[in-house]
Amino acid sequence: MSITRTILAAGLIGLLALPVSAQQKANKLFGAKSNASAHKAQPIGFYSKGCAAGNVQLPETGPTWQAMRLSRNRNWGQPVMIDFIKDLSAYAASIGWKGLYIGDISQPRGGPMTSGHQSHQIGLDADIWMRPATNLRLSRSQRESISSINVRAESQKSVNGNWTAAHAAILKRAAKDPRVDRIFVTPPVKIEFCKSAKKSDRKWLQKIRPIYGHNYHFHVRLKCPKGASGCVTQKPSVKELSKGGTGCDSTLQWWVTDYLNPPKTTKPAKPAPKKRNARDFTMADLPNQCGAVLASR
Repeated sequence: MSITRTILAAGLIGLLALPVSAQQKANKLFGAKSNASAHKAQPIGFYSKGCAAGNVQLPETGPTWQAMRLSRNRNWGQPVMIDFIKDLSAYAASIGWKGLYIGDISQPRGGPMTSGHQSHQIGLDADIWMRPATNLRLSRSQRESISSINVRAESQKSVNGNWTAAHAAILKRAAKDPRVDRIFVTPPVKIEFCKSAKKSDRKWLQKIRPIYGHNYHFHVRLKCPKGASGCVTQKPSVKELSKGGTGCDSTLQWWVTDYLNPPKTTKPAKPAPKKRNARDFTMADLPNQCGAVLASR
């Protein structure tokens, strides 16, 4: 029996054994777990609706990285993500930084979080700080108080003086990694790349995706690993990107035009119903296998 089928069967049993928790908020249940499940590594479900079996903890400090905000206990991920972080941080150290400061990856068993992210649920997402790592001997308390740096100009239409060639090189290296599905950045970073990337070397730009709220860090999302049948692959969200484009067409400007100053529209008579988000999920909203992941000792 495959690992996915084994977890699925155990998940059904786990859900039956936990009738009360099935109605409790899933983020409270997963947020309470301090260690990984006793399963073979397996991302389960979608990035914003799932969990993670057999996560691995990124060591708090390594030769070329430090995990930040340790009190959150979110320095856990699938083995492929931990390996990716180690590889990219070694590259950062080779071009002038001491390495990388790593923000949230996932909880020990993934799942919805009590605060912050809607995604980061299956161990394949990681936030990497824009702040160059200059000291890899930060104490636990320092890692709680130190902040990253903003690379977006006050106008929100371009990068500022904090943006460097090293930032560009690290992001390009990440985008060219075959394990990576996409990287979320503040829109000015995407615009800067579209201006500066060579015409003969632009295919990797397809993975650089503009989105708000990413001016202090960039968010790396990995593809579902080979053989992870319980993992749901994300589909391209833009027609041009689905055809292998770079994402540097006119729609990119929306982020620094209509997004910042949306055209006035008539308000609907009735407000739209509030959408449920990850913090509203119960166990019944997640894949059945997540019951076994949660119940594992």
